[in-house]
Amino acid sequence: MAKGGYFLGIDGGTTGTTVLVLDENWQVVGKGYRRHQMNIPRSGWMEQDPEVLWEDLLFAAKAALEELGLSRSQLEGRILGLGLDHQGETCLVWDRKTGKPLSMAINWQDRRTAQAADRLAANSNFLIRERTGLHADAYFSATKWKWILENDPQLAKRAQNGEICAGTLDSWFVYKMTGGRVHITDPSTASRTMLYNIHTGDWDDDLLALLDLPRAMLPAIRTSAQLYGCTEPDCFLGLRVPVSGVVVDQQAALFGQGCFKNGMVKTTYGTGCFMLMNTGQRPVLSTGGLLTTVGWNLGNGDVFALDGGVYTAGSAVNWLRDKAKLIESASDTQKMACAVKDNGGVYFVPAFVGLAAPHWDPYARGTMVGISADTTREHMVRATLESIAYQVRDNLDAMRTDSGLEIPIMRVDGGMVANPFLMQFQADVLGIPVDVPIISETSALGAAYLAALGVGYFGKTSEIEGNWQLERRYEPAMGEDQRQTLLYNWHRAVERSLAWQEH
Repeated sequence: MAKGGYFLGIDGGTTGTTVLVLDENWQVVGKGYRRHQMNIPRSGWMEQDPEVLWEDLLFAAKAALEELGLSRSQLEGRILGLGLDHQGETCLVWDRKTGKPLSMAINWQDRRTAQAADRLAANSNFLIRERTGLHADAYFSATKWKWILENDPQLAKRAQNGEICAGTLDSWFVYKMTGGRVHITDPSTASRTMLYNIHTGDWDDDLLALLDLPRAMLPAIRTSAQLYGCTEPDCFLGLRVPVSGVVVDQQAALFGQGCFKNGMVKTTYGTGCFMLMNTGQRPVLSTGGLLTTVGWNLGNGDVFALDGGVYTAGSAVNWLRDKAKLIESASDTQKMACAVKDNGGVYFVPAFVGLAAPHWDPYARGTMVGISADTTREHMVRATLESIAYQVRDNLDAMRTDSGLEIPIMRVDGGMVANPFLMQFQADVLGIPVDVPIISETSALGAAYLAALGVGYFGKTSEIEGNWQLERRYEPAMGEDQRQTLLYNWHRAVERSLAWQEH
């Protein structure tokens, strides 16, 4: 990196946007954050205002850059690349000419298309699974775009004529950054839409026809690290910056964790909880309820991953605070969980919007079982944290089976790794060590690494591996009998949550 140069890593997450400024030693020298508003207009609907998300990104970027203490003229030419990661399946449509949003950004957790996805699954799940590596589910972008067009016939006609853009949040942000000149996405993102053929590396015409979605509205697919264009100063804080990395947030974390070898695994604890395993250039089709997804593409073919997703993790803690009023802040959970010797027989399945991998039941709902006259709020809080660890264990078991590989260690990141109780319990219930890196915002870090690759600062991933540094390792300290008893009761609780909401 040129002396005094910087890279920006932008993590456009579900709960908020984090922006890191990294210097030539890959140390964080600036950080900005802006929390997002989630709108829930009806039960099962979750959406965000795309213009507000864009303003949040600008706010966080401005705050991060201000920590450098440099003027705009001093910054000119010193931001060598900008990498962006994002929510993945969350999507919208906008006017190609004016850039005006024509829909809300329908969130990945949104379930409004669950019945449409059921019909797809009944008739075409084999085709979808074979072409995309995914299950037919409302989680993915395709049924959300279809819903948007079906509910506005004029939009559907304009989409056919190429007058509107459809995209996930990466496409939206890059379009805004570049003043409407660039409409792109990358293979990792495309693989989350249920429209990307993992064998051809392109949008699948049969699936587009199946869902009646015109190719003309979709972004061009580019690699995850290349120069897409530059920010327009009038649009992006008065700065012209190369935009050179795009990837889904969870794949960005896999990259930021340095999981470049086959079999390496990371788990990110955020609004949801997501475990990814690098499987190299071989797509592994799961028999255990996991997804086959693209990790990234650096110009020599897609690198694939197995994906185990948990819909509700940090959002369960938010529920404790905002709805159940059992805690005042997320930091309270550590002390409260440690205040009781165990969960008191209480198990909480936080299936607020259904269960993802390995169950894939959109009609499961939150269930708390084992409550007695002795149950306290501390037991409920502890059961909430434990539920996150159990869901991760279920996905790890499926990953071991599908890959045929032993997983000796798990790298972790995200806001919840700051909770020692959760991390220790996670190691205990997994039976393997859990490693927390020094830089826990690994999604933004991974995006910045891709930006550096995209402008040629790095030539290959081996140049990045040595940057990973361990902050703390949690070793398992639980006996096998206790572990199996806890898992047995957890699975009994899960059974009671399944198919609770009738169609």
